[in-house]
Amino acid sequence: MKATSQTGAAFITTGTLTGATISSTVGGIGIAGSFGGVGIGAASVTAAGAVVGAAVYGAFKGITEGDTVAYGAMGIGAVGGVGVSNIVGGIGFVAPKIGLAFGIGTVPMAGIGAVLGLAAYGVAKLLDDSEFKEPPIQLFERMEAKVLQNDYYFEALLELSGDDINAKFTALEVDNELNKLKAKINVEPPKIKPKILNITPQITGIWQCVKTLKGHTATVNAVAIHPDNQTLVSGSNDRQVNLWNLQTGKLLYTFSGQAEAVLSVAISPDGKQLISGSVDRKISSWELETKRYNRTFSYLSSPYSHNGFINALVYSPNGNIIVSGSTDKTIRIWGSYSGTIKRTLNGHMDAVLSVAISPDCTTLVSGSADKTIRIWNLQTGETRYIINQHLAAVNTLAITPDNQTLISGSTDSTIKFWNLHTGELRYTLQKYSTAISAIALHPDGKIIASSSEDGIIKLWNIATGELIETISGFSPLTFSADGRILISGGKGGTLKIWQQVHSGDHLPSTGEWWEILGVEPKTHPKDVKLAYLRLARLYHPDINTSSSAKTAIQAVNQAYQKFQLVNDL
Repeated sequence: MKATSQTGAAFITTGTLTGATISSTVGGIGIAGSFGGVGIGAASVTAAGAVVGAAVYGAFKGITEGDTVAYGAMGIGAVGGVGVSNIVGGIGFVAPKIGLAFGIGTVPMAGIGAVLGLAAYGVAKLLDDSEFKEPPIQLFERMEAKVLQNDYYFEALLELSGDDINAKFTALEVDNELNKLKAKINVEPPKIKPKILNITPQITGIWQCVKTLKGHTATVNAVAIHPDNQTLVSGSNDRQVNLWNLQTGKLLYTFSGQAEAVLSVAISPDGKQLISGSVDRKISSWELETKRYNRTFSYLSSPYSHNGFINALVYSPNGNIIVSGSTDKTIRIWGSYSGTIKRTLNGHMDAVLSVAISPDCTTLVSGSADKTIRIWNLQTGETRYIINQHLAAVNTLAITPDNQTLISGSTDSTIKFWNLHTGELRYTLQKYSTAISAIALHPDGKIIASSSEDGIIKLWNIATGELIETISGFSPLTFSADGRILISGGKGGTLKIWQQVHSGDHLPSTGEWWEILGVEPKTHPKDVKLAYLRLARLYHPDINTSSSAKTAIQAVNQAYQKFQLVNDL
């Protein structure tokens, strides 16, 4: 251990001994306030002494090294202290043995918070001077992230969004601002986790709705993005298939001819052909470049492709075949351009709702209303095995790019991850309360998006099962080939284009409030607030040092103010 580390340890040890001495001298100590009374044992007082010792060491290092991070740590701690004061009201210390009783107001609480911030800085310096590799600035950012999780801090952003925002934080002129906020909002006490130093939230970007597409007159059931990431097709209950410019959101063309609602669409891997499946039991195909109608895929002498609705369509990754699933309980394999039937797969006892083909084109997977998943040999049509662990219909399926994992979403409100080769269940996500209607796999194979019937879309880390982000929207879902765009269904026949926004990106500074916040005009107030909080966290100048951050945060705050005025919040 370095000499500086030994010095830091000495400060903390001295503080610990001092805390123990205080405890033995004054006896029992308690905290009293509007929440009642709580006793503090000797161990807690001893720990408090250690904190003070760490704070003294932090002050020592900050002064001797001229490190401005020390002052930032004090500022963040002070904000937290003021927040606690506003939450719990008046606080006082009592020590009956020596007849001591005194109150602590908001300003002293800010001071206590500053001491804690300085203590964290001191510990970080101590770790930095020892064998630990984490620099002080990383610990400071993590501590700041915890403060940013509290709603009252985000509301403070709205009040403090003027040109002198940094000066206000530096001067700790937050007491009056937060008192005003207290009269406007009810803040729940933050749940303090015991090991904050082990929590490393890292926000690299958020998904923001950049456009809402309006052109269908009924619910959209299916979407597909062209391989060049320039155009999008959608199928709807209005019997139309629409072609959109993905960059501008402009409606380019409408493919007509389906006699009933369109339930499924797909674009060939070479980007030349579009197919759709309909309630009219037909699979129709068009040339995308010329918009010319090609044919209807027919089975034997029948004018139809199936004897039931065409719920699902998928091209094989090599583009050689098309697989369709129907309410007639069958799966059919077609030549992609000839439209000739190659094989019919039987086995499901109810409607086939979803199909997926592995990236290596060897495995076909199907999900059914009979609650089962069937895994087929795509070359021979033989069933490899059957999975029957879902409790309701299997609505949606995906296979990871490495051909190792199968993902299923069900009406039983779960998402399950399976070993594709053995059928072994790896883990289950059960954080939904309604049926899973769609899932979409990010091209990198690391993230999956899922939608449910309650209008909630969640993005998950596949490796850990961790929930990354929650946005508002419906099925269908699909990612672009480059992973930069997510398409989801909206309300009333609309589609949403979501784009991942990073901290260095330029946020639009003009436009309607819902365009800046990335929501629809009639979005629920809770979802609007959530969108605001995410953007405020991403662009706040205390965190984001990019040149566009200040302009962006002001635009975000002004947009949220307009929303509040319009809705009288």
